[in-house]
Amino acid sequence: MGFLRNWPFLLRALGPAGPVLIVSLTMVRLLERIVPAVTALALAALVGVLAPPAAPGTFASALPPILVLGLVVLGGHAGEAAAAPLEYLARSRIDGAHRERIGRAASGSRGIAALEDTAVQVLLRQVRADPEHGVESTPGGGAVAALRWTCGLAGAVLTCAVLARFAWWLVPVVLVPAAANRYLRHRWSLTGADRWRLAIRGELHADVWRRASVSPGESKDVRVFGLGDWMVDRMQGHLVEANKPLWSHIDRTLRLQWLPLALVLAGLVPAYLLVTHGAVSGTTTVTVQTAVLAAGWSLYQALGSSADLFHMAGAARILSSTAELRRRLAAGGTVPESVRPEPFAGRVSMVRFEGVSFTYPGTDSPVLDGIDLEIRTDELLAVVGLNGAGKSTLIKLLCGLYRPTAGRVTADGVDVTAMPAERWRSRLAVMFQDFNRYELSAAENVLLGRAGPHDPEALEAAAEESGFAEVLERLPRGWDTPLSRGRTGGVDLSGGQWQQLVLARALYAVRGGGVPASLLVADEPTAHLDVRTEFALFERLARRRRETGIVLVSHRLSTVRRADRIVLLDGGRVTETGTHEELVALGGRYAGMFAVQAERFRTGPAGARGGEGSA
Repeated sequence: MGFLRNWPFLLRALGPAGPVLIVSLTMVRLLERIVPAVTALALAALVGVLAPPAAPGTFASALPPILVLGLVVLGGHAGEAAAAPLEYLARSRIDGAHRERIGRAASGSRGIAALEDTAVQVLLRQVRADPEHGVESTPGGGAVAALRWTCGLAGAVLTCAVLARFAWWLVPVVLVPAAANRYLRHRWSLTGADRWRLAIRGELHADVWRRASVSPGESKDVRVFGLGDWMVDRMQGHLVEANKPLWSHIDRTLRLQWLPLALVLAGLVPAYLLVTHGAVSGTTTVTVQTAVLAAGWSLYQALGSSADLFHMAGAARILSSTAELRRRLAAGGTVPESVRPEPFAGRVSMVRFEGVSFTYPGTDSPVLDGIDLEIRTDELLAVVGLNGAGKSTLIKLLCGLYRPTAGRVTADGVDVTAMPAERWRSRLAVMFQDFNRYELSAAENVLLGRAGPHDPEALEAAAEESGFAEVLERLPRGWDTPLSRGRTGGVDLSGGQWQQLVLARALYAVRGGGVPASLLVADEPTAHLDVRTEFALFERLARRRRETGIVLVSHRLSTVRRADRIVLLDGGRVTETGTHEELVALGGRYAGMFAVQAERFRTGPAGARGGEGSA
């Protein structure tokens, strides 16, 4: 029953291959599958003509069946030659379309909580359609195998008709064991596909060490700490543990190969012996014997190879996992058209956190607990706090990457989760603390800030404001320099230079596009910069706050002291708010933190060099 459910499911997956390619491939495979039945008929006719005693005109009578036999053999070879490239093209189109759908579903999910779910990571590994091992199937491979099996079924029906033409009783004698053989191999294929799915979780662990062992990023630790052999051993350990059930199944299947052989013999031996006995005894003819001998084995072949059945079973599992993955990614990630508010007419003026609490999935302790906060888009707001206070989580909630556990985030009174994510995020330009370093050119790294036409003026202005222009002057090919030593002519940047580039990316997002961003959010934008560079950058950012509101997250209190307003996060709550002078005068937690940092600047070597800029 499972096969009957999956069969049309797999045939529908052929859609991305295109109607012309599907029809062409179907015709080629049908031609190939009817060859055995037509061959049996032609041979039977030829033997009937040539059987003694020879009559006058025997040669002329033998020419038609010989001609038919030659044409059938030629057509079969032509079909086999044409089928391989057609199937490759079909698989490529189907798998390419599948990967595109998965990519759009994963990148288009509203938040990132689902992507952090282990179950979703396992599903993504299952459905990626980019095999690394011989036991992995793809939707394209399964769909093509299903089409091949369908054409084979048509050939099997024709073969049964040939057998029935000469001796009807031969059909059940051969067909029943052949069907049993096919069912047995299908069950083995399903079990193999299930065992592979179970191995995925362990494969994910192995992938961590596999990537680390060849990654330039981890190569320093691998060599300095002598981790090479240890990492390979860990990887191999995960692979062995994860694949034990699969290997056990393969071993058992190999040991049970006598069962399919027994079913083949159970169908063919009685049929061959009966028709041979009949031909010898005169109850049937040599013509019938020839037809049965030629058609019997082809019936087993027409019902599908073991490889086809395995790919069909594996692809059906992948498509089932794909449906589950898309359901998980879409859960809570779309807004019905009937409740979507109208787009903002102009610049957003106020963002509010209204009683917002948040607890990460799988944990019990809230990171944010009942936060009330106003963010105006004509000011520079600084968010400070100790490590783990919830500053970065606050930014992720502002961006709509997570949904609050309680409360809501509003923009001009509209809940940001009640509007399309892309509409809200187009009003934000964000620099995350854990920013990404893309192995692209310097220009491409910045242009990622705003998808759309290249704006050269905005690009240069963003580089100037972020301080990256000075770095750009030293790059061998300027904007076209690849930012990876692994690419021809590429270079690597320092941590501080990367921060300047990523800030340029955010500033380009503010300047580029048709709708300017209302807020520039920077999470620890100067963690890798020296004090003087940090101070100069802060001054440039502060000058633009009237046209674009700025939310600055930083642990360096000397940097944020000139902010219009400072809020202190402590224990997941906003415990203090005001200007720098007001908070120092308050004598609370902020004042204590500032005193500690100021003392370090006065007494440490960094203070001797940068105290003037940080005062």
